[in-house]
Amino acid sequence: MQDQKEIEEKFPFFTMITSGGKEYFGIVQNQDNTVTSFYDYDKLGSPEEKKDFVSLAETWWWESNRQIPIDIFLFQEMQSFRRCLRTFNNKDVEVLFGPVTSIQKIVKKRIKRRTIQLVRKDR
Repeated sequence: MQDQKEIEEKFPFFTMITSGGKEYFGIVQNQDNTVTSFYDYDKLGSPEEKKDFVSLAETWWWESNRQIPIDIFLFQEMQSFRRCLRTFNNKDVEVLFGPVTSIQKIVKKRIKRRTIQLVRKDR
């Protein structure tokens, strides 16, 4: 439990989930009504790759509003990590700790467009 607190304080952008009795550690890309897309930290290869991933995650966490998924905010930079993306059925997913981004939550309100017509009066 102490390790979890330490991880949450040092790396607030990481999320731990369980699915099918296994624990997964990484960053939630998006969660909707049916699936959770998740960047799995354990699928990363070299220590250098893990360092780059954490660096991008810090950039996303501190420079965005945290509601936009990481791969939308850092589209080009996250392309090399697409192979680490996993998709889970929400029925099996339980979030143990960490943030969860959802595009659906962003699109809560629809903005209505108004048409304004200017009419010139003759005098």
